[in-house]
Amino acid sequence: MQFGVSIAFTDPDDYAALARAAEDNGFAAITLPDHLIYPRELSVPYPYTPDGVPRFTPEDPFPDPWLGAVAMAAVTGRLWFYTSVYVLPARNPFHVAKQLASAARLSGGRMALGVGVGWMPEEFAAAGQAFTGRGRRTDEMLEVMRKLWTGQWVEHHGEFYDFAPLQMRPAPREPIPVYIGGFSEPAMRRAARHDGWIADLHTLAELEALIGRMRAYREEVGRAQEPFRILSFGCMDAWDANGFRAMRDIGVDVVSTMPWVFYGVDLQAPVAAKIDGMRRFADEVIAKL
Repeated sequence: MQFGVSIAFTDPDDYAALARAAEDNGFAAITLPDHLIYPRELSVPYPYTPDGVPRFTPEDPFPDPWLGAVAMAAVTGRLWFYTSVYVLPARNPFHVAKQLASAARLSGGRMALGVGVGWMPEEFAAAGQAFTGRGRRTDEMLEVMRKLWTGQWVEHHGEFYDFAPLQMRPAPREPIPVYIGGFSEPAMRRAARHDGWIADLHTLAELEALIGRMRAYREEVGRAQEPFRILSFGCMDAWDANGFRAMRDIGVDVVSTMPWVFYGVDLQAPVAAKIDGMRRFADEVIAKL
């Protein structure tokens, strides 16, 4: 099992130092969040908390994840980077394909796309994209982007996108992995058709049941024997080496944490305190697995 560091809500001024420290302390990946805007008033509740209040505030920074990933890739040599999750249907597939192919080339192939379909209508309105039909549009966007990433002459004639032969360069040297986030049935069935599934915050028992469902969906689409990653945040009842070992044993391949939180370090704490938390986590958890 690999460990990642989530840099959600982190001052982008600290990205480079945290990335270097993560690599030095045995972490394998960096998880980047994504949102375009935060409206003064939300028209719908946040779907991932009981009270409908987002886990983030208007003041929390959300730099463009691909710019952040390239900046951190420039000061590291092994870390890989993925979004958890990128609100894909609030964007244009040509822009995303260009950004991500460029980031993959500039980083030596260390990028992966973690996708969500979004929940905030105001975000889509601000970007000039339709909120309705976003699931179907996500599926077609991924089809279009995979074509563009070949670097060859490609064309497409679909429900949302229609274009004559064209070519986009640079192309990534290796296929860019696509992971799908979410635990609704549509999200999990979408993930089963791609390269991995990103879970949310769950208990161990909940996550084990969801992984069982995912395996069944993979069987249904005939991809059970193909490579597939299960990515998760730390479980709500997994706080030590034994807890993370249990996550590994139920099938988690990559677990992303804010390691400093385990030692009482505030999210807005100085970067030195966060790095100290990384070192402690490396000694007390990673070294034991």
